[in-house]
Amino acid sequence: MKVVIVCASVAHGNTRRVADSMAQVLGAKVVSPEQADLAELAAADLVGFGSGVFYQRLHPRLTDFVKTLPTGRGRAFVFATSGLPELPLAPFTRSVVRLLEGKGFEVDGNFSCRALDTMMPFKLVGGIQKQRPNDRDLAAARAFATRLRDRREPVS
Repeated sequence: MKVVIVCASVAHGNTRRVADSMAQVLGAKVVSPEQADLAELAAADLVGFGSGVFYQRLHPRLTDFVKTLPTGRGRAFVFATSGLPELPLAPFTRSVVRLLEGKGFEVDGNFSCRALDTMMPFKLVGGIQKQRPNDRDLAAARAFATRLRDRREPVS
């Protein structure tokens, strides 16, 4: 299975750590939106899209990249890291999921976990979620990736 993960990790590298944990399970290549090759994404069996959360949304670098994708078909997943908890009625990943579905992707799931957040006003106290993502969060990311991988493998 060919998998590519497009990851915008801009503040502390936490989202990249989550992407790398998923990539270990999926045998995926991790790239930034600027490094992503559209032909490679089109040839992939599964594409992941993730970033940290800024003002309750995924990073504009990722969102803007998804907006530029050509309409086509494919399977995708979305993931996020955030200092604040996700609201059940307003998931961080919703806007990107909708963009991907509008582009013809079948979104297989989404994942989010807590991570260090030093945006204002949290910067004044050195940030929140200082020890996150931790080993437990990264194990949850790998478990999520395992479920994605197992859904994609052909039945013998």
